[in-house]
Amino acid sequence: MVAVRMTDLQLQNINIEKIMDIIPHRYPLLLVDRIIEMHPDEGAIALKNVTINENFFNGHFPGKPIMPGVLIVEAMAQASAVFVVINMGVCTKQKLVYFMSIEEAHFRKPVVPGDSLYLHVQKIKSRGNVWKMKGEAKVDGVRVADAIFTAMIVDKENDK
Repeated sequence: MVAVRMTDLQLQNINIEKIMDIIPHRYPLLLVDRIIEMHPDEGAIALKNVTINENFFNGHFPGKPIMPGVLIVEAMAQASAVFVVINMGVCTKQKLVYFMSIEEAHFRKPVVPGDSLYLHVQKIKSRGNVWKMKGEAKVDGVRVADAIFTAMIVDKENDK
């Protein structure tokens, strides 16, 4: 298997098929539709189009659909995972990205069907296979959520 190595041109507008090659998430938990910008060793901007067809809207909340805050953080973490895997240049079929911590999470405004959720993720630091990232989620340029999270990249066969 070949490690992920992308040219500067390929680092812009990474589509859903490539995202699915990079991270293992699938419906109904794949929460990143596209990587719009990727800045090696700095950060990335991703897009999640929020639609009424999302499974979680059936129960959160009937008659007043709001995207759960924990899923907004998960979307930021998935955007970060794509960023980390590309920066590490690792073979994605043999790696997993696991949350280690979530800190300073804030939910500022509701995210509702029809919103385009822009996920801005920025590297704070990395050491070996551990990465600390800052995430901000925005709708129409307004910050709706933010958090700091740490993740570890592990080999699939050593993940127990």
